[in-house]
Amino acid sequence: MEPLRRFYDRSAKGYDRWMRYYDGLLLGDRRRTICSVARGRTLELGVGTGLNFASYPRDVQLVGVDLSAEMLAIAGRRARDLGMDVHLRVGDAQALDLPDSSFDTVVATLVLSAVPDVRRATAEAWRVLKPHGRFLILDHVRSPVAVVRWAEQLLDPLVSRLAHVHLLRDPLDHLGPAGFAIERSQRWAWGTVEEVIARKQHSRCPRERSREH
Repeated sequence: MEPLRRFYDRSAKGYDRWMRYYDGLLLGDRRRTICSVARGRTLELGVGTGLNFASYPRDVQLVGVDLSAEMLAIAGRRARDLGMDVHLRVGDAQALDLPDSSFDTVVATLVLSAVPDVRRATAEAWRVLKPHGRFLILDHVRSPVAVVRWAEQLLDPLVSRLAHVHLLRDPLDHLGPAGFAIERSQRWAWGTVEEVIARKQHSRCPRERSREH
């Protein structure tokens, strides 16, 4: 994780400027639509510079985790400017130092395409969610459109090396096996960006359940 941490530390100062272009091109108002679904005690994975903060309902109790202390410093200033009480902490989405079943909502925007092990991050989201809690995801994904997917395959080695972003992943590959039920899934931008709302459907880890049979 250290290379990823260093990359985001270096990128912190220019991150918001870059994301203004990216959001305008591909996300539009989707940060607001996905974050507005959050309820209760909410954990944001890869909180970055806090670009989602203004999109949350004002009554959520928000905890933000990120690898980069430089990103979190900017997020802290943004929270203060917005008058929000956000608990920010350095942490790894793949190994959260947080109790089981302690959140009503987990949010991951542009995170699962960046973590080294998406299965571990998905399993950790399941672990810290309360029974029937929701996992809200907004991310780059593998397009179902053949010509677009071909372009993603060409670009993925370069993008993953330079920007630590993987273009050929899809959260839907992992959510069911991890113990989530899909409530809503929408795609746009030729199928390259996806919004998913998933609900934790078991009170026990699927791996533990499978060992009993």
